[in-house]
Amino acid sequence: MKQKGFPLYIKRSFDLLFGLIILFLSSPFFLIATLVVKVYSPEAPVIFNQVRIGYKNKPMIIFKLRSMTNSRDENGVLLPDDQRLKRWGKIIRKTNLDEIPQFWNIIKGEMSLIGPRPILEKEMAIMSETEQIRRQSVLPGITGWEAVNEKKTSNRRQMAEFDLYYVDHWSLGFDLRICFETAFIILFNRRPADSIRAPKIEDEKT
Repeated sequence: MKQKGFPLYIKRSFDLLFGLIILFLSSPFFLIATLVVKVYSPEAPVIFNQVRIGYKNKPMIIFKLRSMTNSRDENGVLLPDDQRLKRWGKIIRKTNLDEIPQFWNIIKGEMSLIGPRPILEKEMAIMSETEQIRRQSVLPGITGWEAVNEKKTSNRRQMAEFDLYYVDHWSLGFDLRICFETAFIILFNRRPADSIRAPKIEDEKT
């Protein structure tokens, strides 16, 4: 379903209101987290930025709080992720504090709270050109249908299918459900799958 009209206005208004509230409420915790990153990993900037593909296939820059060290081997090559992710970084990821800077992308109108996650250009190759246009016809989000179904996906193609399902079946009710499931996952580290039946991804035609 195409995002347009009054439902889209409601979605954007909610993004702005919720984004401002989260930035305000999380600011003390985010400040503490930035100090932790600076103390334990002073060799690189606290805020990590990267070019991703956004709305209508246009490049955009996302911002995240760095959760890994910038440690390198004797040849100057970055160490594997599991060696650079320390205990402090795991806590930052567990509490989702690394995602807070992306709320600035929401305020700027580059992202939404709910939508397909912004991905790297090379990751777009898993989809056909038509699928790429469909997926990028909505604003990318911090969380989304693929994100709450992350444990069901083992490759980029499956992730893309969840994103395409979201785009084709979008509604304010669907967004509300994703918000609820995301909050449930953050609070209880699991999805409320027992009480909520998920649409079957097999119905997706690509």
